[in-house]
Amino acid sequence: MNPDLASLLTHTDTVMAGRANGHYRGPVHVGVDLGTAYTVLVVLDENKQPVVGDYQFAQIVRDGLVVDFVGAVDLLRKMKARVEERLGFPLESAASGYPPGVPQAEVRATANVLHAAGLECTGLLDEPTAANNVLKIENGAIVDVGGGTTGVAVFKDGEVVYTADEATGGTHFSLVIAGALNIPFEQAEELKKNPAEQPRLFPVIRPVMEKVGSIVRRHIAGRDVGTIYLVGGACAYPGMDKVIAEYTGIKTILPGNPLFITPLGIAMHN
Repeated sequence: MNPDLASLLTHTDTVMAGRANGHYRGPVHVGVDLGTAYTVLVVLDENKQPVVGDYQFAQIVRDGLVVDFVGAVDLLRKMKARVEERLGFPLESAASGYPPGVPQAEVRATANVLHAAGLECTGLLDEPTAANNVLKIENGAIVDVGGGTTGVAVFKDGEVVYTADEATGGTHFSLVIAGALNIPFEQAEELKKNPAEQPRLFPVIRPVMEKVGSIVRRHIAGRDVGTIYLVGGACAYPGMDKVIAEYTGIKTILPGNPLFITPLGIAMHN
């Protein structure tokens, strides 16, 4: 991995964990990612380095569509307040993102969530382009495995030349675990994130990973893709990158802290 990218993502992890309360008072770039599983708010300084952030599990979006507007606004207001307390001054504006293929009416709904939470929406960016603000890929494919969908974007000479988005993501991991162990979804979600449980659960969710691999393989077929870059929280599950590489036959790179790549790229757009 690029050393600068590794440093950026390590710094972001520290910021999100609440260990980087600083005294920055300069201009900020703010990004909000309303995800199917996690909502992320990140603040960058004038040099676009992480200053403070917050993230929380919440099912307010499904497949890129805001399904709980009131819940989304309430959640974002609370996250904004926590970040402002750590930052020491109010946030006034932010950019946000959306999966490829989402209808424009739903994209506007995302902007309306920001407005209702007290943030002027200064830009809406498709998620592959946002992720590439961080990764800076010239040629290859970005695969964004979120809570509900897998997005595929093919880049040539730094530009998006093809996108697709299909259902299957981290939420499906939890559903399969819940079914296999006959436990509630919420308990399955917690088991999925527990490092001590992940090796035992890997065979249970491997078929879902293979489904993601089949989606990727189908959408990049016949296209000049030499490397796949994984982003999205679901990609952090140990072994995910190896399954995708096996299924596609293409070199697959998993950056550190993949959950934060798209939110960082959204903030860089602001």
